[in-house]
Amino acid sequence: MERKKTKGRQKIPMKKIENKDSMFASFTKRREGLYKKSSKLATEYNVDIGIMMISATGKPHSFFHPTFDAVISRFQNHDMQFGERTNLEANDARNEVNQLKTRLEELDVREDIAIAKKNSYEQMEETRQKGWWESTEQLNADEVFIFETWLNETSSNLHHRLNQLEIEASSSMRHESFGV
Repeated sequence: MERKKTKGRQKIPMKKIENKDSMFASFTKRREGLYKKSSKLATEYNVDIGIMMISATGKPHSFFHPTFDAVISRFQNHDMQFGERTNLEANDARNEVNQLKTRLEELDVREDIAIAKKNSYEQMEETRQKGWWESTEQLNADEVFIFETWLNETSSNLHHRLNQLEIEASSSMRHESFGV
């Protein structure tokens, strides 16, 4: 039986990190982990959640779902019913999070499909025979002209598609930057 090359996942004892760079990096990773877990709690169990912290540099960080006002109001009086405005804001925030989650799932599926296609193309590339277009030295003048025309059209189509994707990505990023 072959021995493990690494120690694997081990529990790290909690102690103050003296090295500033390591401390900042660790804080960032833990903060992101907290945000991720909080987001999962909020969406899977439909709970209101709020986290506030101040880093060693004095910079405040927070995460609230659905909204700051909703979480603070609920914390101050958990039996209190929200006003219409707060309910609307909370519902809008929840809906936006759900829409973004759905969009992320769709993009994950697209990515999986693209990876599968890429792998399929790579397998086909390994097993296929070379085509006439890969040996341009053997082409006559008419064939070179046809091939050049095809390459120009393909290049134009690729540039057009790339521009479309960049426009979609930038509008998506603008939309997400106004999100939760």
